[in-house]
Amino acid sequence: MLDFDIEAFVRKHMTRRPESLLSADFARHADELHRRIDGKRMLVVGGAGTIGSNYVKAALRRFAPAAVYVVDIDENQLTELTRELRAGDGYNVPDEYVTEPIDLGSNLFEKFFRTKGPFNIVANFAARKHVRAERDVHSIEAMCETNVFMAKKLLDLLLSVPPEHFFCVSTDKAANPVNVMGATKKLMEETIMAYADRLPIVTARFANVAFSNGSLPIGWLNRIAKRQPLSCPLGIRRFFVSPIESGELCLFASVMAKSGDIVYPKLDPDKDMIPFDAVVKDMLGCMGLGCRSCSSTAEAKKAITVFCHEGHNDGKKGDGHGEDDGYPCEFFGSDTSGEKTFEEFYTNTDVKDETTFVNLGVVKNAKKRSVVEVEAIFRNLREVFDKPGATKADVVEVLKDYLPDFHHIEKGKSLDNRM
Repeated sequence: MLDFDIEAFVRKHMTRRPESLLSADFARHADELHRRIDGKRMLVVGGAGTIGSNYVKAALRRFAPAAVYVVDIDENQLTELTRELRAGDGYNVPDEYVTEPIDLGSNLFEKFFRTKGPFNIVANFAARKHVRAERDVHSIEAMCETNVFMAKKLLDLLLSVPPEHFFCVSTDKAANPVNVMGATKKLMEETIMAYADRLPIVTARFANVAFSNGSLPIGWLNRIAKRQPLSCPLGIRRFFVSPIESGELCLFASVMAKSGDIVYPKLDPDKDMIPFDAVVKDMLGCMGLGCRSCSSTAEAKKAITVFCHEGHNDGKKGDGHGEDDGYPCEFFGSDTSGEKTFEEFYTNTDVKDETTFVNLGVVKNAKKRSVVEVEAIFRNLREVFDKPGATKADVVEVLKDYLPDFHHIEKGKSLDNRM
């Protein structure tokens, strides 16, 4: 196993915060948070992923809910979450703690919900989160199914037994989306807001979660462990939150924000937005490996062979002969579809409240369609998916009809074409 302290690295090089972004808000609203969480029954859907599992950990580390049900299709990650909670110190795991490896879209989920509910707090983290998932019409349909259709199905189920709080995770990529993933999340926002007059609905857009499952940084660590070369885009800047902050942000937003709110972290683009190439170089430097910049995949693959056969298998940089002696990483200009060079949490038409909370802002004028309108959009999308010979471009055009801020970046190449 690599000897690398992820939490320390994230604090120093990615978030550049010695304490959690949410510390001041949790301290200011401590009494109200306890009133809204302690003794409550919680349902966390998609709770085995990075954000969902940290949501559960934040709830059990700081509060004492009466029951916690965690649903996810990843049985292995559910098991790991349970092991961590049982083995870790300071978690208030209730007697009624249950994990269920169930698909949100299945009939079994509805049976489970009606048997085990009702719940006071429901949080949905089930999502297709990768930009690369827009590779073709089939992957886009799967994205719409998880990000949009299933979210509405859950809301329809909740109408019969409304919770005190409902939260559904969004993404910064929903603000002025340029990729289908961001567009589906924007449509998800508008879908759930259609229910905001009948259910207490809150969502949050937030930064990249550092070293989350499937992220570039965690991929770099996996590749280093396998002695494979790295790859990194140039000119791509991102806001980062730690995994712990991601769970705390969503927990705080889910019970403290008002129905119809879109919550986001108050971060400074000049100070807090970090380029990926700086992250990988800092990481390799902290590991004592150094970084050898390569301009192509072929060069990087050749360089890793040399690196591993010249005495570097102990994981150290060796005798330190400069950049050519470092760990190989291909740096490339972004040339894939849907890649945005920077992050933003709101548009220039959004009405923002940045005074209610210390380090969180709130979009107050989220678009609220009618449920009838949402259902019409769903029918049109399904008609496209069911049409023989339908293409990715067909779906993009339908999404553009309903999302005027969606300006898709199409370059004919997916991230799956990259190393």
